[in-house]
Amino acid sequence: MEAAAAHRVVLVGAGFGGLYAAQALKRAPIQLTVIDRRNFHLFQPLLYQVATGGLSPGEIASPVRHVLSRQRNARVWLAEVKDIDVENRRLRLDDGDASYDTLILATGSHYNYFGHDDWAALAPGLKSIEDATQIRRRILLAFESAEREHDPEQRRAWLTFAIAGGGPTGVELAGALGEIANDTLRHDFRSINPAEAAILLLEGGDRILPAFPPDLSAEAARALMKLGVRCRTSAMVVGLDSAGVTVRTGDHVERIAARTVLWAAGVQASGLGKILSDRTGAPTDRGGRLIVQPDLTVPGHPEIFVIGDLANFSHQTGQPLPGLAPVAMAEGRYVARAIQARLRGKTVSPFHYFDKGALATIGRNKAVAAFGRLHISGFFAWIVWLFVHLMYLVEFDNRLLVLVEWMYNYFTRNRGARLITGGR
Repeated sequence: MEAAAAHRVVLVGAGFGGLYAAQALKRAPIQLTVIDRRNFHLFQPLLYQVATGGLSPGEIASPVRHVLSRQRNARVWLAEVKDIDVENRRLRLDDGDASYDTLILATGSHYNYFGHDDWAALAPGLKSIEDATQIRRRILLAFESAEREHDPEQRRAWLTFAIAGGGPTGVELAGALGEIANDTLRHDFRSINPAEAAILLLEGGDRILPAFPPDLSAEAARALMKLGVRCRTSAMVVGLDSAGVTVRTGDHVERIAARTVLWAAGVQASGLGKILSDRTGAPTDRGGRLIVQPDLTVPGHPEIFVIGDLANFSHQTGQPLPGLAPVAMAEGRYVARAIQARLRGKTVSPFHYFDKGALATIGRNKAVAAFGRLHISGFFAWIVWLFVHLMYLVEFDNRLLVLVEWMYNYFTRNRGARLITGGR
């Protein structure tokens, strides 16, 4: 008598949610297939440090095959999902098919340019290694161009950096830029003073870090000001070209000559969300996220789980959970428990997220942190930020490399990965 075939779980996306789900299924009696179009897991919270020369790409990325190499029930496929055959439980890949009994989608999000997709070439976002190295290239080339520019207005434009979006990514980018201008490049040029760079943080709301308590938003703004960053709130980007950005503040419209514009102003779910919505009729929100059930499944399809930035889970507070790594990790672990419970003929209670707080760093010795009613800022918050981010790195080797790099940068104020790659 033949043994029953193992339950086939296909997981698409090796980000935080996907990788934590895969690892939590290590001892499950299943056949797990992890599919990603990249062969590495990327620690996105530290991408801004690659973009500003503080870390190298390899220090925040881990090959998925290596991470799961000892997990005997898992295999890894390098492929991209093009379509989903829901009725036959089959994925259409760019180079074949994959059948499943249970499907987990964790394909994340990309930046939203709010109907102006042509702006992506002018103001790169920060979601991939390629984005980070492109931003690094643009930042460093701006200083190089200013060094050789004789026209004062053009030189000012090269030394003006505008960041659209005052959330954690925008704040962290702005703080790192301030450190580059004031410390890292202080003695590197002869014709310009990098500290004269104008760094503008443009936020459409009434304060930066809108997801944080107001007192921490104000503290972050004060810390950025000390780094030479000017925060402009209620400022909406309404135009963009290769030479500058147009900003509307109330009824006032202003053009700012800035040769470097970076985008951190909102995200949109990956395109796989729309495909699944079309195939199942599942509703999505304005950002393209699938509105999931209390157990993170798609309505009418208990065999399909959606987690991370692709999911809109609003059952706990009435508001969607934020697109943060801890949320995706908790959802990944929950889905793994739910699948194992089903295999035993049991069920689990609805997903519940325990909010571990929010952190954002503003630069050397400065960060803000909210843990419920406890709000902290300054050096102690920065130490907490360092510890949390080190622990979330997937591999021990990466933790050690990043720790050494951070110690070196801290004591020397240098950023050793200041490489201009990809030509001029």
